[in-house]
Amino acid sequence: MTDVTSSKSTRRPHHWRHDLIELAALFTAVVVADTIAKTVVKGHDGPYLLVFSAIALVATVTFHTWWARRHSHAGHAPPAGDPGGHPAPEPAAVTAAPRDESAPPAETTLWRMRTTVADTPGSLAALCTALARLGVDILTLQTHPLGDGTVDEFLLRAPADLSARALARETAAAGGRDTWTERADAHDLVDTPTRVLGLATRTALDAAELPLALRRLLGRCTLHSVPAVSLTGRPTGEQTPVEGVLEETVMRLRDPHGGTLIIERPYLPFTPTEFARAHALVELDARLGPRVPRGQAVLTLPEGNEITVRRADQRDLPAARAMHDRCSPRTLGLRYHGPVGDADRYLDHLLSPRFGRTLAVETASGRLVALGHLLWDGDETEVALMVEDDWQRRGIGSELLGRLVVMAEETGCDSVYAVTQSSNTGMVAAMRALNLPLDYQIEEGTLVITARLDRAPRPADRAREQSPGGARRAER
Repeated sequence: MTDVTSSKSTRRPHHWRHDLIELAALFTAVVVADTIAKTVVKGHDGPYLLVFSAIALVATVTFHTWWARRHSHAGHAPPAGDPGGHPAPEPAAVTAAPRDESAPPAETTLWRMRTTVADTPGSLAALCTALARLGVDILTLQTHPLGDGTVDEFLLRAPADLSARALARETAAAGGRDTWTERADAHDLVDTPTRVLGLATRTALDAAELPLALRRLLGRCTLHSVPAVSLTGRPTGEQTPVEGVLEETVMRLRDPHGGTLIIERPYLPFTPTEFARAHALVELDARLGPRVPRGQAVLTLPEGNEITVRRADQRDLPAARAMHDRCSPRTLGLRYHGPVGDADRYLDHLLSPRFGRTLAVETASGRLVALGHLLWDGDETEVALMVEDDWQRRGIGSELLGRLVVMAEETGCDSVYAVTQSSNTGMVAAMRALNLPLDYQIEEGTLVITARLDRAPRPADRAREQSPGGARRAER
């Protein structure tokens, strides 16, 4: 609160006694002047009295002036910076050294750092001062309140020769504890509110984005979606409260579609702030309900037939089961690697947006003839294809696989893998046609092909008039 003193309150109050004293002084002065005048005129010592009166008057004025100056200085504090009351000297002018424009800029490195400090005044200031001494620039700062302190998360630009060990050591000396650091990149420069709003927008447009949004929100973590009922129809025992559960490095959230979302981050405990953000994203997904993007592509096959490629979800379950009924046991066996009679049990899981994205291929009459799946498997990504027998060898599988790989790249995946059999020459050929680095691993007759998504270009990325099977495309 600012103290304000008005000019009216500083004016001294007028009193009638002051007027009376001034009147008495004036009357006395007149009497004294009259007496002196008569004495000077009538007495023989008149000139001497005038000289003595002048000297007394000068002495009185001098004494009054000295007394007034002494009391006026006594009421003021000495200037700051000088305890003796002498005025502080003006600071010397500082001349900045001329900057060498030809010198190359100093190399820097981006770091993400999280540390816990005491919830006391000055603790954050001490930490910032220590970082400043190291030549570290604080780009962003987030605070996560805890019961016994505050977790501060920084995005730092530090000198390239500053190691993570030295950064953690100086942070500990400034009062930080449980310090964690990792390299950051330019994508981390986006401020947290903007990043959270972007993730919420992507989740609102596509239900399959929720697992990816949670990963990007919480950093490097593993996410598992555990259904409430197994493929055999038995309860899995996973029942999470509506408000969720936070256990240090494990977060459990109730899936609006049934089951539990389990998020693990062993290297760094979750904070209540992160838990609240994740819970809000899940609540948004629950309120919006089932949804998939409406975009689709129309392809023309070499024989002139048109097919449509679009996103699919659990609402396509009846059509997918009908396609299963039309497929041969060999086609179903190559796809599901198990008993053919259990194939229908997987469809509800595969079409759920909680486990990934699905592309469906329809004929002009609306019959579903092929499915392609991009499945979130913990922190890895799997691709899977199935094409109805009568529609194989027309390039549909390669078209689906290329689109799934583009989706994986857009979501930030580093690689995708396909589980098949060495006898499935169609799937092997489709993976090789991606023009990506491939790793092959065979275990007990099962072939796992992993494609690394760190090189380009490849046929699926280039705009072309024909698909790998010769189909002309038109996006709608």
